[in-house]
Amino acid sequence: MDLYLQVGHGMMEHCRHLLGVWGGGTAILSPRDLDDRQLHTLSDQLRALPGGQVLLDPQFFLPHADHVRLRSHAFWPDAYETASFFEGSALRDLISKLVDLNTGLGTAGLILPGLLAVGIDDDWVHTQNSILDVGRELGGDRQVLMTIALNADTTRDQDQIAALLEVASSWKADGFYVVFEHPGGDYLVQDPNWLANVLDLVAGLRLTGAIVVVGYCNHQMLATSVAGANALCSGTWMNVRSFPPDKFRTAYDDEIRRRSTWYYCPQSQSEYKIPFLDIAQRRGVLNEMAPSPALDGGYVRGLFEGPQPSTIDFSEQPAFRHYLYALRGQAQSVARDTYDEALAAQSELLDRAEVLLSKLTEKGVRGQLRDFSECVDVNRAALATLDSIRGPVLRRRWNDLRNGF
Repeated sequence: MDLYLQVGHGMMEHCRHLLGVWGGGTAILSPRDLDDRQLHTLSDQLRALPGGQVLLDPQFFLPHADHVRLRSHAFWPDAYETASFFEGSALRDLISKLVDLNTGLGTAGLILPGLLAVGIDDDWVHTQNSILDVGRELGGDRQVLMTIALNADTTRDQDQIAALLEVASSWKADGFYVVFEHPGGDYLVQDPNWLANVLDLVAGLRLTGAIVVVGYCNHQMLATSVAGANALCSGTWMNVRSFPPDKFRTAYDDEIRRRSTWYYCPQSQSEYKIPFLDIAQRRGVLNEMAPSPALDGGYVRGLFEGPQPSTIDFSEQPAFRHYLYALRGQAQSVARDTYDEALAAQSELLDRAEVLLSKLTEKGVRGQLRDFSECVDVNRAALATLDSIRGPVLRRRWNDLRNGF
């Protein structure tokens, strides 16, 4: 499983740096966060790097979105009439302009727009069908990824997921770009049914023969490797590590205004503010929080070299780059040759996290709202549910699912 960079606020230099360090990779460009000039500049720079490529997220989840930069792009319609937009020339104009933009950006594939689903009803399915039909017609020989965006209640509903998978079996997309709203806007989700349905949907889509890219992810979504996901997308701020639909509205007030610097501890799957690393040092457990050599890009080394961590000049830049470097390493490390090995790798990841989290908690080292302690059993339950529902067929089809994008 690969990690794609989900471009958000202030990520241009991070993308250039990380794709350079990695020797290639993919970035999902964001019209909300980049104007037209920046889209083309960043695309040219990333594609100039060895192995660098880009995709474009149209972000047409909420057609009535009023985010100024998002609406400034040529593909965004001047007017949107719910009843007629997807029946005539307006849809063709939208997708035609998106095709032109993708051509100009040199994208590796065409991500089609998709409305946020508040239920898998006939209207939503008809809209998806219309978008795919026109996208296939106008997209030429491009690989076409169909957007599936679900609100939290739809994702929670097992019957809705079953209905979605039933209609998806007839969609002839090359792949799916799936995004999920988190319940209650939580960063780490504590609803095992939500996560179980995410895994079921990813697995069901993969079993149709399509690729699946899961957008707006954090490390909790490493579990999708067992469902056969081809790639996760993640970024710097929390609003590109989860999917808050309101971020596409002008009034959205996000965490960028409340800056804090966090250290991601891969082995505990938790993030910590730097003062808690001071506590870890005083309690003799700081070294156990250092990343393994395979997940250490050198961005956080100073935190573990002796001085009190809070006295180290540790800023957002190395914190973000460490998170993405480590998450990419984890995503690649949990990919396995068989389904049972992939499931065992996740179990091992959770077991190690649980042991370390227990020790850190005992010493007073906590990740507050980014602590994974309450999610260990959530992920276990979701994985067990996936295994009971999809395990036999995933075992048989695993070699087929290992084809990437």
